[in-house]
Amino acid sequence: MALKLTFGKVTPDETDRKLLEILLADSRQSYRRIASKAGVSVATVMNRINRLEKEGIIRGYTATLDYEKLGYDIDAIINMKISKGKLFEIENKIAHHPSVAAVYDVTGDFDSTIVAKFKNRRALDAFLKKIQTYEFVERTSTVLILNTIKSSQIKP
Repeated sequence: MALKLTFGKVTPDETDRKLLEILLADSRQSYRRIASKAGVSVATVMNRINRLEKEGIIRGYTATLDYEKLGYDIDAIINMKISKGKLFEIENKIAHHPSVAAVYDVTGDFDSTIVAKFKNRRALDAFLKKIQTYEFVERTSTVLILNTIKSSQIKP
């Protein structure tokens, strides 16, 4: 059998990993092209991809955008200290802002880290001033990203 169960979860095998790697490179390829690259049949590709989607390993397909070409010149990492057990409430509120790409619970001196993109300094400033008015946000620390050396998904 291609899969083995590990504590109730499905563990992808080498064929699954190869299919995932091919999809990460270009998810718009046909099943026939993927099958050729993976050295398996088209039916195998269809069945495996359907199963990986059903298991939630593949959560969706998307385009990779060049945000700089879209006018987003500032990338920022914003760390937040949040008080009185309101972490999830504040994080969920911030997660809905259109400039926010990611929100993480973290360990260390801060409780949450936000990764966001802004078109200019004024937009970043307005965002920071807004979140600093939220009750239970004790403090923030912002880091501007000057250069991105690598930003991609890892191979499975």
